Amino acid sequence: MDILIAGLIIFFATHSISIINEPWRNRMVQRIGKIPWQGIYSVLAITGFVLIIQGYGIARQSPVILYTLPPSLRYITLLAMFFVFVLLFATYLPGKFRDTVKHPMLLAVKIWAFSHLLVNGTLADVVLFGSFLVWAIVDRISMKHRVQRPVTPIESSGFNDAIALILGLVMYGVFMLWLHVRLIGVAP
Repeated sequence: MDILIAGLIIFFATHSISIINEPWRNRMVQRIGKIPWQGIYSVLAITGFVLIIQGYGIARQSPVILYTLPPSLRYITLLAMFFVFVLLFATYLPGKFRDTVKHPMLLAVKIWAFSHLLVNGTLADVVLFGSFLVWAIVDRISMKHRVQRPVTPIESSGFNDAIALILGLVMYGVFMLWLHVRLIGVAP
């Protein structure tokens, strides 16, 4: 569990700099440059992510069960995951989905984490998915109180929504039928 927690701390510390101290982040980018900042950020985030994966895998070998919910909730998770994939693509494809939701990536993380808490009740699951859920909620709230950095403008269109929907459906199918069991070791 120590490796999982260390990974979560590194990953969320990196991803929470703007939540905690946006002016410091901006000063650092000006001081060392955008590319070096992104490089340091990426190395830390990837290190945290790798530790999360390793730590979660190790923690799953000796599960501590906290709760067991009805197996029928599995179907809610399966349905929710379709929306997660669509929202992930909508993050990068401006359209009505993105305009309506505002921050599709954060909503996708919240849905992913909450739906996985419905079907996974071990200590490692609660630590992993609960951490992501809490972080996404805190980040979304903080975004309401800070100026957003500009992103490269891509014209918003309904066509982008169609692409997000199609790509989301394809990735959902690939992940549910093949990739989840290959990466996670559990068939959804």
